[in-house]
Amino acid sequence: MRAWLLLLPFIGLLWVPIYNRTTPALLGFPFFYWYQLAWVPVSSLITWFVWRGQRH
Repeated sequence: MRAWLLLLPFIGLLWVPIYNRTTPALLGFPFFYWYQLAWVPVSSLITWFVWRGQRH
């Protein structure tokens, strides 16, 4: 049921024009880099959430 949530990181990282820019910078890192790195924990949480929903 919640498996469609797994498409969010896929779309968010596959569609490069969303994050192909340098501003806003965060701690000196251009947007291009920290946007991608932010998806690592977000993707993990989404995967865990879907897994918990499939288990019950």
